[in-house]
Amino acid sequence: MATPTDKTETPAASAKAAAPKKKAAPKKKAAAPKKAAPKKAAPKKAAAPKKATKPRATRKTTAKVDRVAIVAGLRSPFAKSWSTLNDVDPVELSTQVARELLFRLDFPMDQLDEIVWGTVISVPTAPNVAREIALNLSQYRIPGFTVSRACATGLQSVASATQMILTGEREVVLAGGVDVTSHAPVVHKKRVIDVLKKAQKAKGLSMVQTLAQLNPLDLLPSPPAIAERYTGKTMGQHAELMAQNFEIARADQEEFALASHANAHKATTEGWVAGEMMSVQTPKGIATEDNLIRSSMDPAKLARLRPAFDRKNGSITAATSSALTDGAACVLLMKESKAKELGLKPMGFVRSWEFAALDPRVNLLLGNVYSVPGALKKAGVTLGDIDTVEIHEAFAAQVLSNIKLMNSAKFCSDELGLSGAVGEVDRSKLNIWGGSLAYGHPFAATGGRILTQMLDILAHTDGELGLASVCAAGGLGASMVLERAR
Repeated sequence: MATPTDKTETPAASAKAAAPKKKAAPKKKAAAPKKAAPKKAAPKKAAAPKKATKPRATRKTTAKVDRVAIVAGLRSPFAKSWSTLNDVDPVELSTQVARELLFRLDFPMDQLDEIVWGTVISVPTAPNVAREIALNLSQYRIPGFTVSRACATGLQSVASATQMILTGEREVVLAGGVDVTSHAPVVHKKRVIDVLKKAQKAKGLSMVQTLAQLNPLDLLPSPPAIAERYTGKTMGQHAELMAQNFEIARADQEEFALASHANAHKATTEGWVAGEMMSVQTPKGIATEDNLIRSSMDPAKLARLRPAFDRKNGSITAATSSALTDGAACVLLMKESKAKELGLKPMGFVRSWEFAALDPRVNLLLGNVYSVPGALKKAGVTLGDIDTVEIHEAFAAQVLSNIKLMNSAKFCSDELGLSGAVGEVDRSKLNIWGGSLAYGHPFAATGGRILTQMLDILAHTDGELGLASVCAAGGLGASMVLERAR
């Protein structure tokens, strides 16, 4: 897979590139004697600086590479399903977010080459949401395609857009995602579909006789599938297994959830996330804010909540699980040179990404620890070089399990084939403006929120590098490293 770092100089490459400069002087003094060349060749000595040079030094050389930039990001409010965004069609919600982002930039539409959009809960009447957005914007010549990688769909849309830009297939791509659980399609039994199909072709008495084959109970819709198809367990049940396998205490989970809400509330009230969010027009009014964030939570009440997925031995509750959420988000990507040409200032650059998979039967939600090492390696950095970390909070137990295993040399060696631990995640750098437990998780839109928020955090804290990571259904994981623009 091509990544932005394929063109980025590594510390070793920088050391090799620097070697000729040291040899240049001797060649002018004694160019004639060929015997002097071996004495000055000493490649071992010339390469020595690479051990002392930190991987972060590669950032000084990336200016020579036409990097893929994220110039802006925007999202709708994230709302609890069946609340303020209940009556907004997913395509319409996506269109509002896309239109507003382009409007704020005063972006010339003839410069937009492609739309990549993601969704997990497919829209039966509009399976290719990306193209529908282009049509709603009256951009008939702009193609679009829709992607899906469960909860990692938002990162997938950005990765797909970046790949297109890197290969030269496209110059400017709008990448986003939407999920409105409130609009989840109702599925009927196959028998009902077959009978209705026959009745559609029948006439008169024959139609009545065909419909009579149905039992009234057949007409009851099938409930939405909440279990993993392959394992038969729900996401929450898998999270419970991980909590038990890795000894994640309930008290630690609740402390983590409290911090998520507190951080999100502070970021919201201080206005830090205001620039990345817009108001949305709905049939019943205007939705202006996230409505899942708790301004205050009583730890004693959290401790009394019943376990949600294992009533007898479980430790995960509704408070330590992300809620069903509606929302949309997107980012605009282009080459750094293109941004300069259009007079746009990049927020940051896509440094690398990695998608990984694991056996989902036991520890389904370990996709973070499986995907992080690859993203870091491709970026040419270590976990210690990262200034802010955003890990999607499907469950508090999932995040705590993953950061515990990242710091386990045995697990990283036995399961990931690494020489040592990925490293310890500095909790003071983790989800410092809150995470999915507070904001909610509109599946395909979460990636866009995380990336935009992470770049805002880097600017706010004067950081350089950010690491985003998302676990996903089916035993998948996605991680991405972004570099802040200066």
